[in-house]
Amino acid sequence: MNESRSGLAMGAGAYLCWGIFPLYWPLLDPAGSLEALAHRVAWSLLVVGLLLTVTSRWEAFRAIWSDRRRVVYLGLASVVIAINWGAFIYGVTHDKVIETSLGYFINPLVTVLLGVFVLHETLRRPQWVAVAIGAVAVVILTVDYGRPPYVALTVAFSFATYGFLKKKLQLGAVEALGAETLLLTPVALAYLGFLEANGTLSFGHQGLSNALLLAGTGVVTVLPLLMFGGAATRLRLTSIGLLQYLAPILQFVFGLLLFNEPMGTARWIGFVLVWIALVIFTVDVLRGRRRVLDRAAENVAA
Repeated sequence: MNESRSGLAMGAGAYLCWGIFPLYWPLLDPAGSLEALAHRVAWSLLVVGLLLTVTSRWEAFRAIWSDRRRVVYLGLASVVIAINWGAFIYGVTHDKVIETSLGYFINPLVTVLLGVFVLHETLRRPQWVAVAIGAVAVVILTVDYGRPPYVALTVAFSFATYGFLKKKLQLGAVEALGAETLLLTPVALAYLGFLEANGTLSFGHQGLSNALLLAGTGVVTVLPLLMFGGAATRLRLTSIGLLQYLAPILQFVFGLLLFNEPMGTARWIGFVLVWIALVIFTVDVLRGRRRVLDRAAENVAA
């Protein structure tokens, strides 16, 4: 019971952190989205390096590189997570917080579509209904925006792809993030060097508070990931699945109430349809989980 409570606290803490991220990234101004992304990569590598040292996991980290196939997956995962981070930072710093939240709302639906088209999985009828409603919602939002919701779609598809690759890798959270950021850091440092050469680098030129906030991107990246890792080992997947909606709900509320982003009638209809799709999807997942547990109990009884 205590372990479940601690897992719930860790999971809630992780998703609450991810939910309040839209309040952090605008503080990095005048650093642009790409500079913020480069700092996030570089400082995350430093924080992960410290964690690997404290937890004595360098040997496990070095073992990652002995498998060529794993390194290829890590390379793909690093590119995909960079796209996800970049889209998120761009969205929350360009008055698209609500659209960014949409990406995480539709992420579960994109994930099941990946299962269908990549893993050839079969969806149950309620899951198809949820996906169809989600697709209608995206069409409505596309008409309302006058363009496809690019930020939301990029966030959703990149995060779903990242989750798929992580399942293939089956690595510890800290080691995996260390490997991904290690692969990305040369590019990040090169970009920061380019900005410095052009005289457009914010870090070190906009005061101490700006430099500390940019350096803090490593902590705000790694801390919720550690809490999520702790929760994943203590909670059932269904519990984690329900907790994941905390982040986009907070992002949506911040976008609506703090950033005063517009929500016309068509936009509300689109979001309500997405939420209906998620309710259908979540209820079906919970029922499926209960059926599996009931069958397991019957087999034990037999």
